[in-house]
Amino acid sequence: MGKRNLSEEDIKARYITPAITDAGWDIRKQVRLEYAFTAGRIILRGNVTARGKKKRADYVLFYKNNFPLAVIEAKDNNHPVGAGLQQAIDYAKALDIYYVYSSNGDGFVEQNLITGEVRELRLEEFPTPKALYKRYLIDKNITEAEEKVMFEPYYYVPNYKTPRYYQRVAINRTVDAVAKGQERVLLVSATGTGKTFMTFQIIYRLWKSGLKKKILFLADRNVLVDQTITGDFKPFGGKMTKVQSKNLDSSYEIYLALYQQLTGDAGEETFRQFQPNFFDLIVIDECHRGSAKEDSAWRKVLDYFSSATHVGCTATPIETKEASSFSYFGEPIYEYSLKQGINDGFLAPYKVIRIGLDKDLEGYRPEAGKVDKFGYEIEDREYNVKDYDRLLVIDDRTRVVASKVTEFLKKTDRFSKTIVFCVDIEHAERMRQALINENRDLYSENDKYIMRITGDNEVGKAQLEYFIDEESPYPVIAVTSKLMTTGVDAKMCKLIVLENNINSMTEFKQIIGRGTRLLEEYGKTYFTIMDFRNSSRLFADPAFDGRPEVVIDLGGNDPVDEPEAGTEEGNEGYGPNDGVNEPDGGNHTGGTDIFGDEGEDKPRKYYIGDVTVRVLSERVQYVDKDGKLITESLIDYTKKNILQQYTKLDDFLRTWTEAEKKQAIIDELQDSGVLLDAVREELGRTELDDFDLICHLAYDKPPLTKKERAENVKKRHYLYKYSDIAQQVIETLLDKYANDGIKEIEDTKVLQLKEFAKIGSPMKIVKAFGGKEAY
Repeated sequence: MGKRNLSEEDIKARYITPAITDAGWDIRKQVRLEYAFTAGRIILRGNVTARGKKKRADYVLFYKNNFPLAVIEAKDNNHPVGAGLQQAIDYAKALDIYYVYSSNGDGFVEQNLITGEVRELRLEEFPTPKALYKRYLIDKNITEAEEKVMFEPYYYVPNYKTPRYYQRVAINRTVDAVAKGQERVLLVSATGTGKTFMTFQIIYRLWKSGLKKKILFLADRNVLVDQTITGDFKPFGGKMTKVQSKNLDSSYEIYLALYQQLTGDAGEETFRQFQPNFFDLIVIDECHRGSAKEDSAWRKVLDYFSSATHVGCTATPIETKEASSFSYFGEPIYEYSLKQGINDGFLAPYKVIRIGLDKDLEGYRPEAGKVDKFGYEIEDREYNVKDYDRLLVIDDRTRVVASKVTEFLKKTDRFSKTIVFCVDIEHAERMRQALINENRDLYSENDKYIMRITGDNEVGKAQLEYFIDEESPYPVIAVTSKLMTTGVDAKMCKLIVLENNINSMTEFKQIIGRGTRLLEEYGKTYFTIMDFRNSSRLFADPAFDGRPEVVIDLGGNDPVDEPEAGTEEGNEGYGPNDGVNEPDGGNHTGGTDIFGDEGEDKPRKYYIGDVTVRVLSERVQYVDKDGKLITESLIDYTKKNILQQYTKLDDFLRTWTEAEKKQAIIDELQDSGVLLDAVREELGRTELDDFDLICHLAYDKPPLTKKERAENVKKRHYLYKYSDIAQQVIETLLDKYANDGIKEIEDTKVLQLKEFAKIGSPMKIVKAFGGKEAY
């Protein structure tokens, strides 16, 4: 058989793989075949999810574990030798690989992504591991000292997690930058992508190599430090300490501290117990907060230990006039966004339910002389959604929100972990009470079903670790204002309720990040955002999944350009209470003090109990494959996507008839976002097969049920031309199709089921049809 008649798999097995192994690459240790580096995007429609295709490279060649050197894309011999090069380059860029090859079995085309050089090689000229590695050292201008650090192994013990592709890239780039002497490094990675694991491996490799001996991990919340010590940093064991007192012990090597514990009165700060050169490396967690501000207490610590290398980690770099991540750390060494994480299938996709209340959409103006529940005359002006619960409280509005949240949970799962974000602490307490009234049955069974978890509430804060724990059923609903916006690793959070006014993109990203973690083994494959304040408008802002512009302060004589639209104020203000100060903006924060500083003439908030609030609109939006929210109906979306693939009914029928397996067509549609099970659920037509559902939806054909189709075949006397055994088999197949659909009967494995065993063995059945092809 000639080369041109061979499949791609045959070309790989006969020509490409032997050329690689002949060059000295160890097929078991250094060569990864069909290397899948993404998990496949989770497609969400209705309440149904499915996995899209994984990205796979034909070959990835590793010089050492976690250090890939080359990627190879194979094609059959009907393609030119360089046909796979562009695809291989796309994979190489994602994987941070610099040597790219394409082959059709005749030879190789090589592209060096460092120098840009392209050349052709004979099969026997494929480079050895040592030769390619030496080229890498020269092309990247790497010294012996840098090489020692770069090849310090990752921490690994049997059954320990291995880094995903983007984690490996982030870790390697950071370690390489520090080895080359870069003093400030910024790593940007979306919430839920494993920043603490990445941080651990970065610290571990720099520490084990001897380049960095004394290391400080700096955070601003106890929960972040405690999670880190008991989680990813556990392998440091006795070498690690948490700074808890004002007397510092210099005998440890890895220090974890809240910045508040290192600061104090000017000139008497705790950190001054150490010499300025004591630390070699400082890693700043959530560095978009205090460390980005020049006048912050964080910055005092960093400025004092300025000789150390500073590595900042965040999901949301901040750029305002008051704070700048980029100005301090420089351009990010690596960025991995929420959109990438969802597309790769490592983060949970989301749907948004936007609920419009009449008083929010139309505004509210009190009639002349109207007084609130406490007898205070309400200031005459039009109030809107920005004022509610900050200046004006409408009791019925709180009740309606609690009712809609409860309605959603009753329709889905009342034990879905839920975070409700409120305007301030007082609003959170009222919301807690309203939710209890709507869920009295479950609250009476366990009073931890609903908890207020805010900075001022020790009882609630004590429940935070149980809310985070995926094994713990309670609390279920956490009502908060600022405390849970960031750094809370609540993997099982399935519902986020936006009942606060969000004007900061940084805060919005952090809040959305509470739901992005994926936990398929516990049934969490997506999360829902219920928005009462139109905060989800920020999804449409280019800054949501982009990068903020650097804000530069201009001097008196500098030219002034018009500022770009969409700048934001930082939402800082973190104080000494476990790193969190929940500012209320001068609002009522709890207790019975409803008066402002102006005395008893004007309260901080007006409370109204006799105004009715109604739901005017409710719509559901999904994230499409481009990361945009789509608002069209599930039916319209499905029809549009089917017609994009098959413009006419004839196109679809021809493809369906010719397909060796019909499931391949369904899988292809699924990758473009078409989930037929979700459509069936919405239409309530579970009896329709995929074929009839597609013809009905896209081409307006009257559908037949699976049973009707099966009966039609039996009525046509089609079976009588077959032997008795074959007739029995076809009848059994038709019955199975009528119950389960085409997918279940396409594979010959179906013949191993017990209903077919009564007829005969799979081999006997196939013989009855005259062979496998005839069957």
